[in-house]
Amino acid sequence: MTRLVLASTSPARLTLLRNGGIEPICIAPQVDEDLIAAVAEAEGLIKSTADMVGILARAKAEAVLNHPDAADAIIIGCDSSLEFGGESLGKPHLPEVARDRWLAMRGQSGKLFSGHHLIDNRIKADAAAATPNGSRPATTRVSHATVFFADLSDHEIDAYVATGEPLKVAGAFTIDGLGGAFIRAIQGDPHTVIGLSLPTLREMAIELGVDYSSFWNR
Repeated sequence: MTRLVLASTSPARLTLLRNGGIEPICIAPQVDEDLIAAVAEAEGLIKSTADMVGILARAKAEAVLNHPDAADAIIIGCDSSLEFGGESLGKPHLPEVARDRWLAMRGQSGKLFSGHHLIDNRIKADAAAATPNGSRPATTRVSHATVFFADLSDHEIDAYVATGEPLKVAGAFTIDGLGGAFIRAIQGDPHTVIGLSLPTLREMAIELGVDYSSFWNR
């Protein structure tokens, strides 16, 4: 069995892994996402939404690298953002922001990107020191899916925003919660919309020489 650490406190990602037979160790990554994104953009590393979620996913995974519970484990960090109207939309946080987004998104479509960064933290520190730059084996991948939104009424938008759910999620919607009723269709990997693609995780594990089925522990 291979221990998997989820560098996230997202209930949706945790439930997704559990339903896939994986009980991960959850560690909250202490990162300033806005600062990391701003620095990366200033350095010319972010030219698209895909670039941004990949960089933030890596930052989250690396933030827990030295946590005691992450020793001798595989670490997965994730980040998601909705690309809509030429902008990358993360968590709205404020009700008025969430409402304005839904007024614009209703009846339209957007592309949801989820970045994944996987680190093999099973090797010892002395072995890591022998690798280039002292790094551990790692890989980054970004998955995406197009989301088609229902044409909500003003009342439905107000009622949804009032629940508080859209304030805490990328793009101001969920597919596995109350917002699921407002998604007409998804083109692509539906796991991406939840924030962690299991097919992508499997492909990344294979890339690092890890048997995906060894994660199953439920």
